[in-house]
Amino acid sequence: MTDISWSARFRFALFLLLFACVSGHRALGQETAPADGSESLMRLKDVRRGALLFKTGIPGAFLPAPVLSTDVSIRVTGIVGRARVSQRFRNGTDGCVEGIYVFPLPEGAAVDQLRMVIGDRVIEGAIQERAEAQKTYEQAKSEGKKAALLEQERPNMFTASVASIGAGEEIGVEIEYQETLRFDQGSFSIRFPMVVGPRYIPGSPADATVLASASAGVGGGSRQAGSGWGISTDSVPDADRITPAVLHPRNGPVNPVHLRVDLDPGFPLRRVASATHGVVTKPAGTTRATVTLADENAYADRDFELAWEPDLGHEPKAAVFTDRRSGETYALVMVIPPEPEVRPGARLPRETVFVIDTSGSMEGTSIDGARRALIMALGRLAPEDRFNVIEFNSVTRALYPDSRRALPDAIEEAKRWVSKLKAQGGTEMMPALAAALRSPGDDSGTAMVRQVLFMTDGAVGNEEELFRYIQDHLGRSRLFTVGLGSAPNSHFMTKAAEFGRGTFTFVASAAEVDPKMSALFHRLEAPVLTNLEMAWDDASAEVWPSRVPDLYSGEPIVVVARLASSDLKASGGVTIRGQRLDLPWSRRLSLSDSSPDSGLDRLWARRKIASLMDTMSGTAEREPLKKQVVELALSHHLVSSFTSLVAVDVSPTVARGVVCEARPVPVNLPAGWSHEHVFGSMPSTATPGRLYILIGLALAMVAAAVQLQRRSDS
Repeated sequence: MTDISWSARFRFALFLLLFACVSGHRALGQETAPADGSESLMRLKDVRRGALLFKTGIPGAFLPAPVLSTDVSIRVTGIVGRARVSQRFRNGTDGCVEGIYVFPLPEGAAVDQLRMVIGDRVIEGAIQERAEAQKTYEQAKSEGKKAALLEQERPNMFTASVASIGAGEEIGVEIEYQETLRFDQGSFSIRFPMVVGPRYIPGSPADATVLASASAGVGGGSRQAGSGWGISTDSVPDADRITPAVLHPRNGPVNPVHLRVDLDPGFPLRRVASATHGVVTKPAGTTRATVTLADENAYADRDFELAWEPDLGHEPKAAVFTDRRSGETYALVMVIPPEPEVRPGARLPRETVFVIDTSGSMEGTSIDGARRALIMALGRLAPEDRFNVIEFNSVTRALYPDSRRALPDAIEEAKRWVSKLKAQGGTEMMPALAAALRSPGDDSGTAMVRQVLFMTDGAVGNEEELFRYIQDHLGRSRLFTVGLGSAPNSHFMTKAAEFGRGTFTFVASAAEVDPKMSALFHRLEAPVLTNLEMAWDDASAEVWPSRVPDLYSGEPIVVVARLASSDLKASGGVTIRGQRLDLPWSRRLSLSDSSPDSGLDRLWARRKIASLMDTMSGTAEREPLKKQVVELALSHHLVSSFTSLVAVDVSPTVARGVVCEARPVPVNLPAGWSHEHVFGSMPSTATPGRLYILIGLALAMVAAAVQLQRRSDS
């Protein structure tokens, strides 16, 4: 046999190593999907419908992820919605598995109940600090017990983990939450998000120090690694927990959803409609209705929104709702101001900076709607206004160096520029935000109203970093966010507008662009109800938000308060005052005339927790604030960044020591999104992270081998 040199053997071994890395990654990232779940091991030729496959030790053989289906029931009473979300996990393999599912909920949801359903048995969940809940769950899993854990990753993103699902078994997980309804331009609405869109993850790969700090920020203890495709960075240290596996649309959808809304708003209904889904509405008298999805085969690939118009007449309306808990009164106040007439001379000149997201995730209906809305907005500017247009993806590009007069030539140039914009690249939002909030000064001699209109799907993971920047650099600007597409990041959109003292508008479809954007532009052009104050007769009232924001026309004032007494007469009422141009405006509400409602204590606690978390994202000391959040969440039985719900079955069903395979449940790509544009344009996120890790290990081995060879040669 001919001798082969050491270097030749080394090169051949290196080739095999790199080939194994690539092959291993392809198996890990396989996104074609399983068949009907009747067989545990599958081959790709057997695939019949969409799901996620996991590699096995057998070449060409795969195991399917747990199958998920969802039932949603929402009950609307007055201005509060109470929802029950039932998720059913089915294990189609012949071994035990652990199901992991990342899913969205409304950003203002007060999540207070978790139940695990096994056959006829129901196990109620308990609220614990997050690290303690993780230990409880892991202990149950190690003992072969069925367990469910619900954790909050973002205010609108949660992870459900279900342990010890036996072969062929099905386990149900029920979650309950409540929220206040949204009122805008004469309509109430409620939105149920159904899918977590892929997030852009900026920053550099995180080191151990960053990850340890992130672990301390969510309850302490050892960091629980996620199952997502994202690589944790210094900007988004939990990227692996907020990037669930995304099924390619060619494999068909997963997670069928059945949804029902029972409406009892307390006033006559004039119109009930959904711009996102076909619905069937069955009236039950003049003030009640039941709404279901028209498509019995609907899948979780877009957010659901339902709107209804009250027949309130032309007078201003005000309402107060109360709830009594543990000797205290909780009150929710909602005031719908009158639509004022815009009088001649009332319109102030404005400087408007339009920011449009042109990243890859906007490809399709989102970028089409954004271009259309922006061209419409440009056409509404007056010559005394000033404007600029900024687009961003991986880079930020402004039409003009500074804002300029909205003269006809400039408007036409801007419209041509906007019409040529295309969706591509990543979502580097920070430079665009900085450019939009930069206010070089006004040379027109008039104090102009400065408004920033930010149009995006919000598909980013570094929300906290962006919120801090808005808080620190808002200046005299007002930030208005427009969420485009079937599944925008509503947490980012809502909080960015709140920090920016503006509003959030959700545009779900092309049909909504004209009416919703027209309503928004009217709101921006109308004078503002300012200097709002809320005076409670009970001096000890704790109110959230503590500062009543400016009010644009057509929007309500909504606050939640805790009062010291359970006696409504003794608590008196509240007086709201403001100013509309040079005219005073006020309303008086008496608590003794209030309507009863349940769960307001949890809504109040959720609002206070959100305010504390906002403070924590700044420079304030974290530990005292964290302690307050934990105490509030535990006393009101709420899931938060620092508390989780966990349910454990008392009887082991899997032999002690048996390790059940962790199987993430895949999510659909949001409807209207392009898989190629998203995962071909997110260099920090959609890249094959596991492949990079494997290659990194291979290169480290190569470096060591080269060093050994050099020593051998010398």
